[in-house]
Amino acid sequence: MIRNGIRFGYVPLMLLGFNGAGLAIVFAGASYFWIAAVLLLAIATSFACERLLPVHDDWNEDQGDSPANLLHAFVYEFNSILGVLLIPLLVWMLPSGDLWPTSWPIVLQLLLAIVMADMAFTAIHYLSHRIPLLWRLHAIHHGVGRLYGFNGLVRHPLHQSLDMIVGTLPLVLLGMPTDVAILLGLAITIQLMIQHANVDYELGPFRGVLSIGQLHHLHHVNWGTEGDCNFGLFFTVWDRLIGSYNDRPSRTIKPGDMGIDEVPQFPKGYFAQLLFPLRYQPGSGAAADARAKLGPIEPAE
Repeated sequence: MIRNGIRFGYVPLMLLGFNGAGLAIVFAGASYFWIAAVLLLAIATSFACERLLPVHDDWNEDQGDSPANLLHAFVYEFNSILGVLLIPLLVWMLPSGDLWPTSWPIVLQLLLAIVMADMAFTAIHYLSHRIPLLWRLHAIHHGVGRLYGFNGLVRHPLHQSLDMIVGTLPLVLLGMPTDVAILLGLAITIQLMIQHANVDYELGPFRGVLSIGQLHHLHHVNWGTEGDCNFGLFFTVWDRLIGSYNDRPSRTIKPGDMGIDEVPQFPKGYFAQLLFPLRYQPGSGAAADARAKLGPIEPAE
């Protein structure tokens, strides 16, 4: 019964429960400290579900990457908080507009922010698999040999900064309030955890709508260029529009199919990973040559 509860309840609890709690906190005018408490509870819940109902038991095993991943998560959240704190300064320094629909209920404002940010994140993600310089930074995220909650927060700080600038600065310039920015940050972190969680959950009618589950597992496979698909963070609509949606792996995804095919010995240490883009030369293997020559992705039949 517990396993079935996790299978069908994990995604609703994470998406609606914890984001709903964040909305309630903001609506009540409570301290932002409680948003951090919600996030910590979401992390603990996700990790517990990974132990009780994993997709692959092997993905729960430490591969010598846990210390680096924990530090990545800390840096990711620190940068996210710093970005929110900078919003008033940006509003003061830059000409911000009054186009943001502040009269809307805050839940609709949050949904608008998610849709707009998701479109920008998808574009950056897509380009990060096409432009060698961006791929060298983004490869940090793909080098991990397993998928679990913290893997979603494994980012090179420079690439995270690019995501934040492209994905959220336009919203700030439109006049997005700080409350909405904080809720957007919470939603993004929770979505990254769901997207990479080692939880064997079911999506039901939302399979093919939300860019999570096996869709993102396929994105992380080390099968040459087959993982160059499903770039969305929240929704699949953008992948469908640009022809990069694929819900049909060519074979069963196994625990050892994660990572970068041309870098089987990906560094485990945090600082070694930060320096990895300086040493990594995309194109050093046959699979990378194929990626460099890759043209527009054709839609799945």
